[in-house]
Amino acid sequence: MTSRPAATSYPARRRAARATRARILEAARRELTRDPGSRLEDIAEAAGVARRTVYVHFGGRAALVEGLAAEAAEAIRLAVTCACAATADPATDLARFVITAWPVGDRFRTLVRLARQDLGPDRVNELLAPARDLVTEVLARGQRQGAFQTTVPPAPLGRAIEAHLLALLDCVSRGLWSDDGTSAARAALIAAGVAPGTAAAAVGRLRRTGSPPQPSETPRLPMKAAAGPGARPHARPTTP
Repeated sequence: MTSRPAATSYPARRRAARATRARILEAARRELTRDPGSRLEDIAEAAGVARRTVYVHFGGRAALVEGLAAEAAEAIRLAVTCACAATADPATDLARFVITAWPVGDRFRTLVRLARQDLGPDRVNELLAPARDLVTEVLARGQRQGAFQTTVPPAPLGRAIEAHLLALLDCVSRGLWSDDGTSAARAALIAAGVAPGTAAAAVGRLRRTGSPPQPSETPRLPMKAAAGPGARPHARPTTP
């Protein structure tokens, strides 16, 4: 029957389209983090697809940026979900959040870079609110218990630690440093006012008892209806 080949190939076309979309998002994250002014042509070339393939999946820069923001927000939400179980020790809770969020820190950094030119600060603040609220709550609890310094209130202290961690992530992306989140967690605790030895012990205990659950891979988001399966994954732009 003539209908069987088409029916059989449809799932394969969907998988190919999803793979192309994910590749475009990954390239967009790299390029826009490097240079928020990157053009769609730059992103298409980095993804190994033709520019019109980007338009097939996203319709334009605004839709691409929003897709990137939605992916980043979901990755951050999953990290917060994995790290939100409070314990009696705020230092352990802060370290757990940093270690859990570290693998998706590039998403966090991308959102901050896009705040000025594309998304606007209000939208970025909305997307980052779950992570920032969790850190503020942990810091407030730690200050009440005497575990953290009280020179700076919890919310501003959280933003200062955020900036510190983003700078460390930038060093990793530039090849100046390598870390699995362990040293970053110690640095965050020290910035919160924990003595270096105590910070190292807290992170060490957390590592010995098992690393925090890691957020899943890049979340699967609803895909815009595509007219084709996308381009073949090689370095030079091609027509899908």
